Order: sequence, then C-alpha cells, then structure tokens
Amino acid sequence: MSLFKKIFSKEKKESLDKGLEKSKSTFFTKLSKAVAGKSKVDDDVLDNLEEVLIASDVGVDTTLKIIDRIQARVSKDKYIGTDELNSILKEEIAGLLAETNTEDAVDLSIPEGIKPYVIMVVGVNGVGKTTTIGKLASQFKKEGKKVILGAADTFRAAAIDQLQIWADRVDVPMVRQEMGSDPASVSFDTLKSAVAQDADVVIIDTAGRLHNKINLMNELTKIKRVMQKVVDDAPHEVLLVLDGSTGQNAFEQAKQFSLATEVTSLAVTKLDGTAKGGVVIGISDQFQIPVKYIGVGEGIDDLQVFNKTEFVDSFFD
Repeated sequence: MSLFKKIFSKEKKESLDKGLEKSKSTFFTKLSKAVAGKSKVDDDVLDNLEEVLIASDVGVDTTLKIIDRIQARVSKDKYIGTDELNSILKEEIAGLLAETNTEDAVDLSIPEGIKPYVIMVVGVNGVGKTTTIGKLASQFKKEGKKVILGAADTFRAAAIDQLQIWADRVDVPMVRQEMGSDPASVSFDTLKSAVAQDADVVIIDTAGRLHNKINLMNELTKIKRVMQKVVDDAPHEVLLVLDGSTGQNAFEQAKQFSLATEVTSLAVTKLDGTAKGGVVIGISDQFQIPVKYIGVGEGIDDLQVFNKTEFVDSFFD
C-alpha cells in the first residue's frame, strides 16, 4: 500500500518545471559558454563541461563519473557534435539516478502488516525539517491514513511550537512534552499513543544538532532503542532532510548523518529558490541513498515524490 500511486499530474509537472527553473537556467547558460565556437565534443569541451557540473554542485566525484561516461561514448563514436551533448548528458545523468532510485517514482510505501509505520526524521536546524514533516502528514492524511506526530526535538521551544502549528494546520494529533524533556521519552509516548489510537503512520521529529556527532549518534540510538519497546522494528524509515540551496554543505550533512545513524531515504528541500539543483544528482549518487522527496515550492503540495524521469526531463527540457 503506497502513499502515492497516482500518475505524475500536469500540475505537479508544472510545479517541478517552475521549481527547477533557476537551476536549469544557470546550468544551460554555463553550458552554452562551455561549447561556444565548438562543433565537436573534444577534450576542451569536456574540461569545460567538468567545470560547469562542479559549479552546479553536482559534486566532484559524480562529475568525474559523468565525464568518464561521456568520454567513453566520444571514443566509441569518434564524432559527437556539441548539439548532441544535451541529450547525452540527459541519458548519462538519468542512468546514474537509476542506479540508486531503482523505481521511477519512489515513495514512502507502507508495507502490509506494519502498523503503525514509524518515520524518524533527521536533519540540521533550518533545512525545512518541520515543514517537510507537516507536508508529509498532509499527504498521508489525504490518502486516508491516521497520522500522529511526535515532537522529540525538545532542545528548542521553537521546534515544538513550529511542529504544533503544522499539526493544527493539518489537523493531526501531536505528542509533546516540556522543552528539555528526554527525546526518547517523547518518542516512547508517541508510539504508545499511536498504538492505542490504531494510527497508520507516526512521524517523529528529532533534534538537528551536528556540532557533536557522538552525542547525536547516542541520542538517535537511544530513541530507536526506546521506540522498539513499543514497536519491535521501529523506526521503519529514517528520512534525512537536506536543504538543496546549501549545495556542498548538504553533502557534508549527508555524510555526518550517515555516520551517526542508518539513513534510509532523503528529502531535498528549497530547490525552487536556488541554482544548485544539481546537488540532487550528486547526493543521490555519492551516498547511494534514494531521494524520496524534493521540495519545489512553499505550498503544502509542493513537497513532491521524487520521480527521476520527470526530474531529468524538467532539468533538461
């Protein structure tokens, strides 16, 4: 049973196109300069393309993979015109994304027999974590699911209050304690409440602190251990939220959180306000963790299920 089983609608495609507009425009302006005066893809064009991809926050390692693949095609075909570069790039990037995101539209599916389905959301403060949780809760509720939120980021009063605003807006219950309470205790109470209320989905917010990785690791491990006293295999999903507009900083956050806990999926937010949309390609490739959601606007429906085919089409359209 999946959250989304709908065809990628015209409205969602338009929202995606608009959300990636700034990234696309910047990328193709740079690409045009990279091939200016050239009719054939040669070493100079590839060197320029390498710079364009790195400047678009695709990341060095992923960029080198893409360049190697294009170089192999150039060697094989002997003559590839610069007018073909766009379609070749599109094919190679789609191929890279396919290696991590094996399905066209990945979603937070809820397997039969798992109830409540527990999602633990991690990420540093300011990346759009609370907003992502609120939008997810809205999407699940629209699908007829009973959702409960848990405010386990107890280190900031603002975090609890922000989540409460979203819970009220979406009209779902939220479990909270006083600021400074034990996050594991909040998580325990949330799951107990979810089981008692026969909820379908539980979404747990956690503290976004990275200044001390050991503390973060210990805290997340404790939350998991305490949740498992109520639901044996909780959490079923660990969703890392990253701010796409921070570019390379998002790579570092992905690295640190992957070391601190077992991240199973990614949400990349704020892509509509940045020219750094290439970060989705690099992060997906480098960490081999599926990107499940992307944020392409501020509207409640602008958190989209990541569809790799539609993403590449929008980026290269």
